[in-house]
Amino acid sequence: MTNESGIFDGHILVVAFEGWNDAGEAASGAVRTLKDALDVVPVAGVDPELYYDFQFNRPTIASDDEGQRRLEWPGAVLYAPVSPGIQVDPLEEDAEFHASGAGVGNLHLLLGTEPSRSWKAFTTELIDAALSAGIDGVVLLGSMLADVPHTRPISVFTSSENPQVRTDLGVERPTYEGPVGILSVFADAAETVGIPTLTLWASVPHYVHNSPSPKAMLALIEKLEQMLDVTIPRGDLVADSAAWESGIDALAADDEDMAAYIEQLEQARDTVDSPEASGEAIAQEFERYLRRRGDGRGDKGDGRGDSRGPDEPWRRD
Repeated sequence: MTNESGIFDGHILVVAFEGWNDAGEAASGAVRTLKDALDVVPVAGVDPELYYDFQFNRPTIASDDEGQRRLEWPGAVLYAPVSPGIQVDPLEEDAEFHASGAGVGNLHLLLGTEPSRSWKAFTTELIDAALSAGIDGVVLLGSMLADVPHTRPISVFTSSENPQVRTDLGVERPTYEGPVGILSVFADAAETVGIPTLTLWASVPHYVHNSPSPKAMLALIEKLEQMLDVTIPRGDLVADSAAWESGIDALAADDEDMAAYIEQLEQARDTVDSPEASGEAIAQEFERYLRRRGDGRGDKGDGRGDSRGPDEPWRRD
């Protein structure tokens, strides 16, 4: 998928919310990585009192750069570039730490926590801020738990409800029906006011749902680069991703059941990815996989998603 049509050449808003749609902290982690690589400043936010249950999303306390301890409240913040349309000079001393490319000066970010209540008002407030910022398109990042092996490349499913986006970028329309998170609500509101949207979903292995997944963060960043004319520095993500995978390998080496289960996932994934795989062969392998899981084992989720994917059909992995 590339942006050859130019449909996302204007002011683009990249969105991620912590919570239900952020398994392995992959989506929010990817946007934080992008934020660290851009010259952006906060231009809009929400009042936490209106939208959050602080017994569920508690404020945290931390020290700032001057050593002052400050409370940090859950919320959502829209960031805009300091100098829209200005690219980073690749010859600058710290250029390697900055995102680069023709589109870097047009990138806006929305990073926050899924609200506890008043979703319609929350979304309306942020959509109004996006309109005021002149946003021309929205790219939403999500990550959900799935039946995928950690040893294979992380799959990213790309979809859009917008017919023009699907035609220009060659992506599919989502077919999932069921409960959704704030990401889907925000996407629907953006389309309603005429802002085209694209959603990227990373699949995170459900058997390691309690830890951040730098490998899934990398997959989302790489997919963003394919679509937008930007290059995003990885920082420590490559090394962290390798360490994450090695750590899971070590756990599996001490757990025969876990190792056998991962091997099953690998076989299913390799069958689907095989060049000679036919549709019938893939279907048969998937049926065998389902029968192997007939003992009832599987992920029950961690409150942020499960292997059934409440917002997207993860079975493309």
